Amino acid sequence: MSSSAFRTVPACADVVIIGGGVMGASAAFHLAEAGVTNIVVVERGDLGRGSSGKPIGGVRAQFSDPLNIELGSRSLRAYQEFPHRPGADIKLDTVGYLFLLDSERQASDFETSVGVQNSLDVPSRMISPSEARRLCPYIGTDGLVAAAYSPADGHARPALVVQGYAQAAARAGVTIATHTAVSGIDTAGDRVTGVHTSHGRIACGTVICTAGAWSAQIGDMAGVHLPVRPVKRQLAFTEPLTPPAPRIPFTIDFSSTAYFHNSDDGLLFGLADPDQEDGFDVTWTPEWLERFRTVARHRAPALADMKTVGGWAGLYEVTPDHNALIGRSGELPNFLYAAGFSGHGFLQAPAVGEVVRDLYLEREPFTDISPLSAERFHHGAAIRPEAHVV
Repeated sequence: MSSSAFRTVPACADVVIIGGGVMGASAAFHLAEAGVTNIVVVERGDLGRGSSGKPIGGVRAQFSDPLNIELGSRSLRAYQEFPHRPGADIKLDTVGYLFLLDSERQASDFETSVGVQNSLDVPSRMISPSEARRLCPYIGTDGLVAAAYSPADGHARPALVVQGYAQAAARAGVTIATHTAVSGIDTAGDRVTGVHTSHGRIACGTVICTAGAWSAQIGDMAGVHLPVRPVKRQLAFTEPLTPPAPRIPFTIDFSSTAYFHNSDDGLLFGLADPDQEDGFDVTWTPEWLERFRTVARHRAPALADMKTVGGWAGLYEVTPDHNALIGRSGELPNFLYAAGFSGHGFLQAPAVGEVVRDLYLEREPFTDISPLSAERFHHGAAIRPEAHVV
């Protein structure tokens, strides 16, 4: 869809969604589908140009706790049905996710998680190093203890998902105001009353914050504490490979966080640099690749010397326990939020859009998301940290 800048925004709205990435687009679609009218999505740039702009996003249900498993599993089903609802090709490739484990402790923890996943109908399983190598011939098995694999997982194209949701939302009457920055939020008593933007003020009945790595600033405007910090993550693309790369799972070396998978006519490499400082800088700096190559020399030797032809840097929106913030503000009941996904936002976006819809309509969501309330940090009750992997 064409994404035009607004000279002015509507003077009023029932719902203002701040952030036009995958979470905001999903929320807008699910609200509009449920019959909610007079919705405005405010995005300071183009749709999906923040964290959602990455070229390939993993989709999985392999998590250690029931809540994240449910969010991932429900979203997987929605992505499988995406060509029919809302109606778009998102290049979903169900290649599976493969976690490589190099200690007995990791194997034991993953085995426990697989049991929880299986109880929720996720077809994951523990496999041997040799079976892992059959699935992904690039890996070396030296030092591997086991691996965890789910054939139902894979990857898709986030930009296509954003456009698919946004186009369907626009067809249903949602106003999408791009190149429109939020500069302030008005409150009166315990209510949000309006949003100030670079193209005018919008009086509104509800604000939904889906601003990704910028969510803390949006929360501050309303006096709502959203503990989200921005952390740069980088990836790189190999040159086209001849012969073509085999079709492999989304493969992650759990100890180092190094990962790789197919990407068009080559491979994509990534790694979470533990020394990366917080900040909004998204300059791609290829020096990080040497850390990936060091891991690859041991875990996937054939990758270590592959030539790369550029890359991309984006932001993770990280919370203290690496779990999302989803809920309704206790201080401002008409301020809702879905942020801080710590790298899991794309894979959980369809399910979270449903949850946000139900919170707005004051209906019971399909699962209890109260453990993800931002207020858990007020009371020192943060939930078990999720593994910070792709």
